[in-house]
Amino acid sequence: MNDTQLFDTTRFGTVGYTEADVVLFEEGLVGFPDHRRFLLLCHKPDSPFRWLQSLDEPQLAFLVTDPCSWVPAYAPKIDDDEAIRLGIVPNAPRIVFVTVTIPPGQPNEMTINLAGPIVVDLERRIGIQLVLGDETYTTKHRVFPQAERVSAVAA
Repeated sequence: MNDTQLFDTTRFGTVGYTEADVVLFEEGLVGFPDHRRFLLLCHKPDSPFRWLQSLDEPQLAFLVTDPCSWVPAYAPKIDDDEAIRLGIVPNAPRIVFVTVTIPPGQPNEMTINLAGPIVVDLERRIGIQLVLGDETYTTKHRVFPQAERVSAVAA
């Protein structure tokens, strides 16, 4: 039996959830080691974005997205030893997110953090944020090319 619990957030109001909805980050997220229990909330129907809402802090929510929606060739390498240490089970159903930054009033300046992907094991409901040492990926990858940003400003 899954009893629905209620949680008051500052961004979404009261949210109902069950324990089966909770994603546990045993090590927290980078910069937030004490925040370990999160919910994945839809942003809007058909939106490429979701919110990672902390159950430990009502004001803490991260905008996240599937990086392949913006960078189709995104394929960070995680060696087997690191995957085992992190508890990433091979072939387990999982989803990868990256955090999104959108400066107020400047959606064309949106960036995504490709250097710190968030991996969620969907079966065990356990997540981890990786810190990639690969210089291929940055913490502020621009989603829209310069030309699009300039034309949007000129319009």
